[in-house]
Amino acid sequence: MRSVLPTDRRSPLPAPSTTDTRKALGRLSLTERNFVTDALRTETVGGVLLLLAAIASLVWANIPSLHDSYETVSHFHIGPASLGLDLSIEHWAADGLLAIFFFVAGIELKRELVAGDLRDPKAAVLPVVAALCGMAVPALVYLLTNVAGGGSMDGWAVPTATDIAFALAVLAVIGTSLPSALRAFLLTLAVVDDLFAILIIAVFFTESLDFAALGGAVIGLAIFWLLLRKGVRGWYVYVPLALVIWALMYNSGVHATIAGVAMGLMLRCTPRKGEAHSPGEHIEHLVRPISAGLAVPLFALFSAGVSVSGGAVRDVFGQPETLGVVLGLVVGKTIGIFGGTWLTARFTRATLSDDLDWADVFAVASLAGIGFTVSLLIGELAFEGDTVMTDEVKAAVLIGSLISALLASVLLKMRNAHYRRVCDAEERDEDHDGIPDIYEEDNPAYHLRMAEIYEKKAAEHRKIAQVKDEERRALAEVSAGAGEERDRPA
Repeated sequence: MRSVLPTDRRSPLPAPSTTDTRKALGRLSLTERNFVTDALRTETVGGVLLLLAAIASLVWANIPSLHDSYETVSHFHIGPASLGLDLSIEHWAADGLLAIFFFVAGIELKRELVAGDLRDPKAAVLPVVAALCGMAVPALVYLLTNVAGGGSMDGWAVPTATDIAFALAVLAVIGTSLPSALRAFLLTLAVVDDLFAILIIAVFFTESLDFAALGGAVIGLAIFWLLLRKGVRGWYVYVPLALVIWALMYNSGVHATIAGVAMGLMLRCTPRKGEAHSPGEHIEHLVRPISAGLAVPLFALFSAGVSVSGGAVRDVFGQPETLGVVLGLVVGKTIGIFGGTWLTARFTRATLSDDLDWADVFAVASLAGIGFTVSLLIGELAFEGDTVMTDEVKAAVLIGSLISALLASVLLKMRNAHYRRVCDAEERDEDHDGIPDIYEEDNPAYHLRMAEIYEKKAAEHRKIAQVKDEERRALAEVSAGAGEERDRPA
């Protein structure tokens, strides 16, 4: 799968002036807009592949003649047992391939912290508060559901995650022209969400530690950091080192995906003088297609294969654990993110962008209820050893994500015509200089170019008008001559 390297973010255009009153979810800077567009293009393609992999997994696992082969492949063990890595294919997908996903998430988080919205505390308040509320409220909904129903509290973290790739796949399928500000909000929300999901996995799902292996992983990370600082280059240096760090982290008892995000955070994501792109941007450009197009879809293929039947669906809504997951994703995520955004706007000087309504924020909040990848992973960790409950929770994640996707699709479709007008305004480039006109309104050179363009168009129209007028007069003279001929006596 081909990816396009992000465009150069150093723009000659001055940053828009700011006042005490800021626009929440307002227009992005040209630099941020270009990055978001390039990043989400790959994520959208990856999300479609993820969607196809999930469907293939469900078909494979639910056709009676194929079910046994799915189980055989998923539980087939491979790897060196002497190194503690004799893992099943399903295990390799969850602990190995998802480390690539979290590596990209680490780079995204680092970029947001040093060059994106999270760099400015004022701009970071909105996505951070929205993400925190979008994780706390689903967990609370799950806990309340299980307190009332007498269920297990172990799955409280399952509905806290948002799957940005799946959410963008839904956007691609329904064809909505979501404005770049809302897409960026969804992306930043997911980055912060991933950060706290990583912390949840590290803190709450580490039962025992092998300090020798953990110390080796820390030493490996220190060497990785020193090599980066010294400017050492070459995949043949970093890839073997990354595999060693991953293996040590896995054997330490800490979830192996933590190694991925730690290495991602170490990369430099700001370009130096003479660099078109920072090392972090370059490596993200290389690795993101592998993550979105291979790692995550394969994880979905071997994790989403649960038996689905009328009885299984009834069980999802009849047990407190699974009902808590569904309600957490559908209700908790929507209320949490929408409420966090509204509270931020209510108690700060931020006001909602003139192009958007609160209904748009609600629709995006419902879209964030798609918690596929990380929710499946946390579900496996939360109920490890209980195969039946793990499969039921997976089914609940699929159903909750599907309901959220359908709800968001309906809400976004209702506003699609408005979004299309906003996107057309963002994309218009009448002077053909490669920069949307909306970003050049304060640039005198832009207005001079436009004046020249309109003067040329005016001259062309005057010439056309003159030609048409001459043609009309000639036609009138011919018609008048023909009338005189008819009026003469025979």
